[in-house]
Amino acid sequence: MPCAVKGFIGDTMESLDTTINSYLDVWLGPRDPRVKGWFLLTNYRPTFLFSVLYLLIIWLGPKYMRNRQPFSSRGVLVVYNIGLTLLSLYMFYELVTGVWEGGYSFFCQDTHSGGEADLKIIRVLWWYYFSKFIEFMDTFFFILRKNNHQITILHVYHHTTMLNIWWFVMNWVPCGHSYFGATLNSFIHVLMYSYYGLSAIPSMRPYLWWKKYITQGQLVQFVLTIIQTSCGVVWPCRFPMGWLYFQIGYMISLIILFTNFYVQTYNKKAASRRKEYQNGSAAAMNGHTNSFSSFGNNVKQIKQRKD
Repeated sequence: MPCAVKGFIGDTMESLDTTINSYLDVWLGPRDPRVKGWFLLTNYRPTFLFSVLYLLIIWLGPKYMRNRQPFSSRGVLVVYNIGLTLLSLYMFYELVTGVWEGGYSFFCQDTHSGGEADLKIIRVLWWYYFSKFIEFMDTFFFILRKNNHQITILHVYHHTTMLNIWWFVMNWVPCGHSYFGATLNSFIHVLMYSYYGLSAIPSMRPYLWWKKYITQGQLVQFVLTIIQTSCGVVWPCRFPMGWLYFQIGYMISLIILFTNFYVQTYNKKAASRRKEYQNGSAAAMNGHTNSFSSFGNNVKQIKQRKD
């Protein structure tokens, strides 16, 4: 590529960054100077472009894999999920200790009264923001393994919005009242990614019983976050009120989507199993129907063993 073209593209991107940043500063006010120059935080463009690329892969990935064999990637999945489990555990520990050291209030905590603890929280929350890039791999593994049914509206909405929201959080409110949701979510992710890591090992699957409770924990997390955020509205401090209202609205959207997922995944399956059980009981009472079905199954099993 000629140097003149490179220079033109570079100048255009720099001009675009300046324009976007100026608009954001007008809308949201001055950024927190403590994160000035931090990796990926200076400009919104990288976060936005990664989000667009993520959506593009979701659209094109299944088309690319349509006539190809799914990848097993079992070993990679174990390493990936255990790695995210450890990262989530680290973030949870650091957030809890940082909150304790800074004497953070549950009801409302501003962004400049925790001293050194604020800086500790900011550093951990940057890792929390960065982990949202890593978690895009959840979707990519679904595509490579041809588990496209798991790429739901909830899944895509949650992954895309969390990355973008946390870019804004890190630039304007990178500590203080922002700590609570990230702390709970890190704990839930310890449970979730440990489950997925262990479930990639076939011999461990019979011992994994807590998948259903992960979704329940997520719903509890959203409700607790709304309660804690509402405390900042009722008993305000110097934490910006607009962020609190936004957080409440976002949590409500997640509650709606996760509740729908829970009902579709667990309640309907349980109802379906009860219906099958009742049909089986009725067939047994009718006599030959159930016996004939059992006979057919036995014949099939004998044939399979002979094969």
